[in-house]
Amino acid sequence: MANFLFSLLVLLSAKYIVTAQQKVSNSIRQSSTLTPTGNSSWLSPSGLFAFGFYPQGNNSYRVGIFLAGLPLNKTVVWTANRDDPPISNNVTLRLTPDGRLILQQQSQVAIKDVLTPNHSISSASMLDTGNFVLYDSNQKMIWQSFDHPTDAILPGQILSQDQVLLSSMSESDYSTGLFKLKMQSDGNLVQHPVDAFDSPENAYCYSATATEDGVNVTLNLDPDGHLYLLNNSVTILKNLTAGFSKTRRLYLMRIDFDGIFRLYSFSLDNKGNSSSIVWESSGNRCDVKGICGLNGYCTLYDREPKCECPPGFDYVSPGNWLAGCARNYTADSCKNKEQRIQYRMGSLENTLWVDVPYSVLKMKTREECKTACLEDCNCEAAFYKDGDCKKQVLPLRYGRRLLDESNTAYIKWAQPVPEKEAPTDLKTRKIKKPSLDILIICVSLVALAFTVFIISAFLAYRHRSWASKKILVNRNLQLMESFTYAQLEKVTNGFQDEIGRGSSGTVYRGTFNLNNQAVAVKRLENMVAEGEKEFQNELSGVETDMIKFERMVKVGLWCVLDEPSIRPSMKKVLLLLEGTVDIPPPPSLRSYFTAI
Repeated sequence: MANFLFSLLVLLSAKYIVTAQQKVSNSIRQSSTLTPTGNSSWLSPSGLFAFGFYPQGNNSYRVGIFLAGLPLNKTVVWTANRDDPPISNNVTLRLTPDGRLILQQQSQVAIKDVLTPNHSISSASMLDTGNFVLYDSNQKMIWQSFDHPTDAILPGQILSQDQVLLSSMSESDYSTGLFKLKMQSDGNLVQHPVDAFDSPENAYCYSATATEDGVNVTLNLDPDGHLYLLNNSVTILKNLTAGFSKTRRLYLMRIDFDGIFRLYSFSLDNKGNSSSIVWESSGNRCDVKGICGLNGYCTLYDREPKCECPPGFDYVSPGNWLAGCARNYTADSCKNKEQRIQYRMGSLENTLWVDVPYSVLKMKTREECKTACLEDCNCEAAFYKDGDCKKQVLPLRYGRRLLDESNTAYIKWAQPVPEKEAPTDLKTRKIKKPSLDILIICVSLVALAFTVFIISAFLAYRHRSWASKKILVNRNLQLMESFTYAQLEKVTNGFQDEIGRGSSGTVYRGTFNLNNQAVAVKRLENMVAEGEKEFQNELSGVETDMIKFERMVKVGLWCVLDEPSIRPSMKKVLLLLEGTVDIPPPPSLRSYFTAI
């Protein structure tokens, strides 16, 4: 009963305060304007709060509500259209005569409606509670910022059933971040990552109040910093804080960019402004699920969190831990026998991620678990604890290191296979089909060159033998018989007894020693010259064939090099054989012949 009366008194007091402030508030009339570099805000009656432009980055602004005169990194309490791009300094915020609150360019062209109530706006007020209110022509409230919180609530403001607070991206960027605080319809106040389902496994801060009285539960903040959950029967279900001194202090509850919601106390003493954290949902910043993104894990160093990546992973965005980690190599199917990377297993002690195994094996040792994952093409990580080996696939979520955990995490990663360690099938893979075709053609050319050389040498030898022989008639058989030049020279006693001369040569007398038969021997001097000339021409042809042969051999040596990357292409082989391109001396083939 006492709780009921106390809560009723609090609500009536808050209502009275809001009503009283509305009566004494500064009224903002139609045609009123603000600019980022001029009159930039509308103040509350006491000057404590302001509605208007606040800076974000260089020459960029947003429209919101903030504590006037305090450091902005702690005092922005509400932002309009927070996920729109920041505003430039050449725009005007205007409450138009037709009842719209818009942003205009210098050309008077409307860019966007800042707020969109259901009725035309007649006037507006910035209240000392931090609530920005719009009124119609009957001075009836048609919209208030307290009904549309972004990442914070102020005294007198409530977070109703199914309402959500969304964190900012960073301390200086007030666009929507990665975490949310939700007042669930079942009466539980729960925190989740923004992109996760509202399920228990994704929750990291959980205020269990779901009972038979957990209907229409709201989160409330009083002027003294009392933060509590209240149901529709005006019963306090849970106190998150007991309350603090309210003398010259202002309290503000916010879900910060790191995913923890905190209660801040601001001093309003004229001697100076100061702020402090008087309560927070968790003292361990690694408790926040998703603080290190996908595949990363959180470690505390002197109460400060640090996000780290497992072996084989790098930060997606260096300097932004929230972006998580990604593999620093291109994965190759372990089913591919010709793979160019070698898989290994990295280990992390006392490190946990969300356990969603696709296979659970009973293993006696950690080494067995590591080997089982390494040999499984589908396994990308494995968690071992108390004889259970749990195989996992990427991405890994919500990683953190806990020193009191006996869990061991094995992460599969890869590195390129060094050339000297490459398996035989990898080396033979280098001779791809195009290179093999070139090799076959080059070997064929070398064989053809050898054949041409042998035939040319044989023909040259035949011609030289024929030119040195002379033909006479066999005296006995009446058949043609050949004699060497030396034999004929002996028969004619050195071609001394000339008996006549003709057009083709000189005729000499000779005698065969066997029967002293006299013979006439004609030395065909002009025919010998012509024959010699023909022979020289053939020798020249043989020399030309040798040049072609040498060219073919050089090309062939280039084609059989063991490194495919320096072998000539088919087009270049043709150019080399035609003589269009000079053939450089081939590299040493020592390694090739050694391999053979």
